Amino acid sequence: MANIQPAAQKYRKVQKGRIRGIAKRGNHLSFGDYGIQSLDRGALYATELEAARVAITRHLNRRGKVWMRVFPHKPVTKKPAETRMGRGKGGVEFYVAVIKPGAILFEIGGVATAAAREALALADAKLGFRCRFISREALERF
Repeated sequence: MANIQPAAQKYRKVQKGRIRGIAKRGNHLSFGDYGIQSLDRGALYATELEAARVAITRHLNRRGKVWMRVFPHKPVTKKPAETRMGRGKGGVEFYVAVIKPGAILFEIGGVATAAAREALALADAKLGFRCRFISREALERF
């Protein structure tokens, strides 16, 4: 499995920070007809994101088109086990995407509603927080 990470960064390490508020950007369907929207906030690991993407593409048998709307830009550091305090911050271990409620994680286009719903349900099982299925036609009705 390919490890998703940024090609280049301005700063190698960042502080932890807090995830507050709701998604003001990336909270509408832009490309496809169906999507998966987060209902919780949290850090989405690059490995979870890749596992969800693989689950979607395998279920659709390469039909339709899949858009991954989030990317793990944030590095998370960790100090080695049994290391004494001090001596600086640890090295970068993995990358995460900061997810706020309302953010669209994946979009699918060019497939039937039932196939999209099943594929996104498989992706939802791979993610660490609650999500919901949304469709363009359901959003236009309201």
